[in-house]
Amino acid sequence: MYIYNVTTNIEESVAQQWLQWMRDTHIPDVLATGKFLSAKICKVLVEEEMGGVTYAVQFTTPDLATLKSYYKEDAPRLREDALRKFKGRFVAFRTEMEVVGDLHSESLAATQYLFTYGTLQDETVQYAHFKRKLVGDQDVLPYYRIAEELIANAYPNVTYTGNPDDSVPGITYLLTNKELLKADTYEGQAYQRIEVELSSGKKAWLYLGKINRD
Repeated sequence: MYIYNVTTNIEESVAQQWLQWMRDTHIPDVLATGKFLSAKICKVLVEEEMGGVTYAVQFTTPDLATLKSYYKEDAPRLREDALRKFKGRFVAFRTEMEVVGDLHSESLAATQYLFTYGTLQDETVQYAHFKRKLVGDQDVLPYYRIAEELIANAYPNVTYTGNPDDSVPGITYLLTNKELLKADTYEGQAYQRIEVELSSGKKAWLYLGKINRD
């Protein structure tokens, strides 16, 4: 993956006009060439000695051959459009960059709620299985109660009663899909994962123990 970066310093008097043109016309025209996957426009937070406002526009492209094709087939026409509209009001320079790493925060990818009432609240367990301390909120599971019978004579379980007077306090954590699968592995075959609605209104996963009564 490669990034085609265009940094532009535009006169402040026409900066908003230029920015609107970039959003509504120029960037869509560049993407319409079919040679880029996405575009991002950023304001550079620096005070230039020359004045003006500086922006960086980053276009992602799969390979250098596609970028070279853009230079040959599309760039002259699109650059001419900018010159006609803002001639003498901006300066720009271009940089080619190769993406050598693309890392993401696990917390930003977290989309799965998991209601816990037992050992998954233990920070030692969290670090061992998720490599981080989970962030959660207090919540309540209605119509359930803590079961008298333990799973494998050691681990807690809850049971559904349907009684509005019954409830189980716990903590709801936000996990990534990958972390939810790790939680499945941790709970093992003794538990099944079901979806429940909490008192807060959140839909969350719950591990419910499988009781063998044979």
